[in-house]
Amino acid sequence: MRVILVAGTTRTAEIDGISAAGASRELLVHTPSADAEILTYGRTVRAPVTPVSPTGCPTPAVVTRAVRELLGFDVTVVDGGLSKPTGAPAIAVGARPGRDIRERDPVPTAPGAFAAARNLGRALPDERIVVGETIPGGTTTAMAVLRALGEDVVGSTSSSLPENPLDLKERVVEAALESSDIEPGSGAHTPERTARFVGDPVLAVAAGLTAGALESGTEVVLGGGTQLLAAAALVRHAGVPERATLATTSYLAADVPRLGEAADALGLDLAVSDPGFDADDAGPLTAYADGVGKEGAAMGGALHLADDAGRLGAVADATLAVLERLNGDRHETGADREGPNGP
Repeated sequence: MRVILVAGTTRTAEIDGISAAGASRELLVHTPSADAEILTYGRTVRAPVTPVSPTGCPTPAVVTRAVRELLGFDVTVVDGGLSKPTGAPAIAVGARPGRDIRERDPVPTAPGAFAAARNLGRALPDERIVVGETIPGGTTTAMAVLRALGEDVVGSTSSSLPENPLDLKERVVEAALESSDIEPGSGAHTPERTARFVGDPVLAVAAGLTAGALESGTEVVLGGGTQLLAAAALVRHAGVPERATLATTSYLAADVPRLGEAADALGLDLAVSDPGFDADDAGPLTAYADGVGKEGAAMGGALHLADDAGRLGAVADATLAVLERLNGDRHETGADREGPNGP
């Protein structure tokens, strides 16, 4: 079993109010690099921050790491357009950081990265993989991709914020479509073009990986929510009909009432896992249950694996142990308490 984390960036995340995948707008850019290190090593080794939301919710990568320590699955990181270096080994497929989707050509590397990732997916030796993502601002680019493909489903978009800023996202998506001269639905059957002009590099890479893996007979679990739904739409528009599973958290599913309908329309089986982070002794993990950081870094996919293995009930304690270790590392290095790991 292998979890593949596609890590990258889009400057769409710099729009005020779009994302909570970092303690501040300035620190968002480090989140994917740090997530890759946490999932690989259980701690940050090169990234200068441990990602938390502005309200202190830890990155979902700590949950995925905790499940890895419980189950022992392999991890592969794919560079889906990182703008900051990571200490985790990462496979390059030619993706570069994405620009703001309101610009005319925000992801020029998308077609090449999609093709290279598709070849990588075809070559994977695994019988089953989980594909996850880490990219602040990705739910907005996912909305734009779904709209351009003509797959937009009302109520199928979530957010890392407790209150989804839908009005802001709608304005950004409309500006993206206008700047690229793309009408809703006109991107149908041209996934590389759609990802290039209104998407982000992580979507292009995740879709390419998924397409190639499905074509080679690999079972694919898409570990995430809105962004992986958009990746699945790109896969279908690339002419790949094989079914996959969308595995997400109960927190995201509660936030997206029509997620099952959207998944079914794209030929996806939906699996929802509840890790019990609303328990009295869950400590900082209750932030997930409160609607912050509902999904990301393959968390839903990892929880699905834990559920399959009968270990879902152990995830909360394992995650708290990972967090304790991360906080211990911060104190040992003398990190600034007013920084992203502060109180």
